[in-house]
Amino acid sequence: MKKKTIIISAVIIGLLVVAYFLFFSGDGKATKFSYVQITRGNLNVIISSSGTIQAIKTVDVGTQVSGKIDRLLVDFNSQVRKGQLIAVLDTVVLAASVRDAQSSLDKAKALYDQAVAVHERNKQLYEKNFMNEVDFIASKTNVQVLLAAQKSAITALERAKLNLNYAYIYAPISGTIINRAVEEGQTVAASLSSPTIFTIAEDLSSMRILTNVDESDIGQIKMGQKVQFTVQSQPNKRFDGEVMQIRLNPNVVSNVVSYVVVVKADNKDKLLLPGMTATVDFYVDFRENVLLVPNVALRFQPTDEMAAEYQKNREKEMASLPDSVKKKMQEQRSGGQFGQGSMGGGGNFGGQNAMGGVNGGQRRRSNANRVWYFDENNKLQMSMFVAGLTDGKNTEILRSRNLKEGMKVISGIIENDDPASSTSTNPFNPTPQGGNRGPGRGF
Repeated sequence: MKKKTIIISAVIIGLLVVAYFLFFSGDGKATKFSYVQITRGNLNVIISSSGTIQAIKTVDVGTQVSGKIDRLLVDFNSQVRKGQLIAVLDTVVLAASVRDAQSSLDKAKALYDQAVAVHERNKQLYEKNFMNEVDFIASKTNVQVLLAAQKSAITALERAKLNLNYAYIYAPISGTIINRAVEEGQTVAASLSSPTIFTIAEDLSSMRILTNVDESDIGQIKMGQKVQFTVQSQPNKRFDGEVMQIRLNPNVVSNVVSYVVVVKADNKDKLLLPGMTATVDFYVDFRENVLLVPNVALRFQPTDEMAAEYQKNREKEMASLPDSVKKKMQEQRSGGQFGQGSMGGGGNFGGQNAMGGVNGGQRRRSNANRVWYFDENNKLQMSMFVAGLTDGKNTEILRSRNLKEGMKVISGIIENDDPASSTSTNPFNPTPQGGNRGPGRGF
């Protein structure tokens, strides 16, 4: 008798061990789910880009004559006024050119006066027939030639004086010197183009950002649109701006088309400096105090077992409904009205037909989506809803029969057995405690 008891006990222990390995380990472990919560809040739809900060108006100051830099009267970050003397070139050669031009003019005047006097004498001789007509015409022509030479000498003198004045460089606008490209004693050559000596920014209290927006997003950018941006030097501060220009000239790089959008920003605190890289967010649309569902829940796909169980429960529910209700539901479904199908798909993120059942049905509306959850009776349910805006992380719920604030919907299937995860060991008897996401389906 005692031996029989021992054998029975051993058999029971063996069955318990087998049951443990079947139901609590290996391939027989129960399915666990991760959940996210439907919340209420604000939704911003933004387009992100990057660009370079510049002063709204900058002027490169150069020189029109060649020469050696004699004096630099301003430096980096100097404040200048319009018309202020900021640099002087060596004037020795230019002054000599003025004196040479003056001498040429004096010579031209003397020759002209002489020719006029000779012509007056020749005129009297011609009238008394003491000079032939050919010599008289030559005398008259000589006066006109010397008059033209005198005018040319006057022009040369004016040009020499202008070049001398160009040796004195004045600020064309009021602003801040943000770049100085030369040093005292350096020689600049103004042959084919004017060399840059200074760069002046007119007003650093207001800046602009040149951003490149992709052709797929440029249609959503409007004049006066609100913009926020950040710079690396101020990582915890967001700056405000607005769109002031959309340039029509396209930029094509590696077959990618983009357009330059100019953003104006206030810089009264002088925190923004020319050349900084800004990360810009264009605010395209905004929703306030709306129901939001995380997009990860829209990408969840049920397993075949879950789909079969859900279909079985739906058939039971349909069988218990009155014939009049069945007929009305069939009419709504045939008419394409929005409603909850028998087996939903992946909404905008792919999946099966959201308006039809497992065996097919009417094509869903383009803005229809669905999520999965467990009801109060611990049964798997699928709920359709009309989707609104999305910011890439959350989607607006425009209309739904069953979805409410605070509901937890399935976001994925947990493949690993993590006791810290908010999961349920029974797909039809969940006990979620939070919204932690797992690395399984739906991601």
